Order: sequence, then structure tokens, then C-alpha cells
Amino acid sequence: MKRRYLNAVVLTLLVVLSGSGWARAQETKTVKLNAPDKTRGLPVMQALSVRASVRDWSDKDLGLQDLSDLLWAANGINRPEIGKRTAASAMNAQDVDIYVVSKDGAFLYDARLHALVLVAAGDHREVLASRPGGGPGGPGGPGGPPPGAKPPAQAQPAAPPAKPEASPGTPPPGGGPGAGGPPPATPAPGQLVLVSDLSRFSRGTDELKKEWAAIDAGIVSANISLFCAGTGLATRPRAGMNKEALKSLLKLKETQHPVLNHPVGYPKETN
Repeated sequence: MKRRYLNAVVLTLLVVLSGSGWARAQETKTVKLNAPDKTRGLPVMQALSVRASVRDWSDKDLGLQDLSDLLWAANGINRPEIGKRTAASAMNAQDVDIYVVSKDGAFLYDARLHALVLVAAGDHREVLASRPGGGPGGPGGPGGPPPGAKPPAQAQPAAPPAKPEASPGTPPPGGGPGAGGPPPATPAPGQLVLVSDLSRFSRGTDELKKEWAAIDAGIVSANISLFCAGTGLATRPRAGMNKEALKSLLKLKETQHPVLNHPVGYPKETN
């Protein structure tokens, strides 16, 4: 009887630790992710039928298994013998890296180790909601000048042109995925940043490399959206972010460019 009780206690502890292990990466620097569960989720056509962009999430932390499966589905290695990925890339450059920004820190997903590597400790999720030169709240907000800073002198602006009336069904300014839309009421527990390293392309002009980078990031983005739709997670693709602040936070090289980001979480419960 005692042995059975001890076994149950150990099993319970393992379950608890596996769900919160990535949150302790500030101590370990690297978190080995669980092996991906390749049997879960809806059939692909059903997943496509429920895919939708979500702007608000529960504040529940992402479980380690969900995060492990999400990252593998997004751009993990699905053919280990030749090192190929779940997402195609131009000339197999594998130029897209995924960074995860959570309340516990910013991490780089190492697909070869299937692990998270700590880049910066602390909660930096506001960087994904901010804009260059000012956050959602204007000057002094995330990404903006500090409170009390003297604004630069500017010429008196001309009178703005009259606004055309929006036709029915027209989305509000800043509401599309390209602009990123307004910041959510509850920040997503996990925010994935897709960063392309142009130096990994073996040929091509700078213009072509940027075009390939956008396409490759779009393929990874589609994988993220499809996985979330099929497993009950909530996400949406966004291009709006403070790229300069992100480059500093993630310690990116000159050749690395943030292209898209995906806030990810569990659907918010509705009454």
C-alpha cells in the first residue's frame, strides 16, 4: 500500500513539473522540450474549417506539451536523417528562427535539439504590442520616449484632408494582420516571433532575399495557424511590432529581420 502511494506521489510530481518546466528556464538557461505528440489534433480539413484569428486569450500559461508540439509543428525537424523541416524554405535555407516571448523570458527555439534556449530573462511581451516611437498609450508607453522627455521641434502640420466615409464591412484602421491591430486586453501567454536570417540564402540580391524571407515566414505562420486550429489553441498572425526593440531584446545580428509574430494562448472563456 505504501509503495503504491509513493508511486502515485512521484507520478503527480512529474506531471506538475512537466507542465511548468519551461517557466524555470531562467535557472537552467536551456529547457529540453517534450517529444512532439504526432497523433493529436483534428483532421486537416476540419482544422481548416475552424481556423480563425483571435484577439483575446485566457491568462492561463501554455503547457509544456502544447508548446513543444506547437514549435515542432511550426518549424521543427520532421526528417531527422536529412535535417529537413515541417516548413519549406527557399533553397532549403532554413532561414526562419522562432523566438518565444513569455512572462518568464525570451527564448530561441533550437529545432535540432528541440529545446528552448534562454536569450533574455523577464517579461518583455509589451515589445510585441508597442510601435516604434510610442506604445499603445503614446509617448512614454512601451517602445516610446520616457515620460517627461522633450519632444523634438516640428513644423506646424497642414490641415489634414477630410476622412472618407468607411463603407460597410470596412475594417478599422490598424485592424488587419499587416498592421497588427490594437493590443489585446490580456497579453497572450506565449508570443512567437518569426525572424529570418538573410545570410543563410546562398545567392540572390538583397531585394530577392527579403522576398524569400517573407514567403518562408508565411509558410511557418500557416503551420502555426493550422496547428492552433486543430488543437484548440488561439492565435493570429501579426506584422505590427517594435522591430528595433525586438532586435535589441533578442540580440539579433544585422542580417536577422523580424518578419511576423503570433500571440498564442488558450481561448478566453465566455459566459
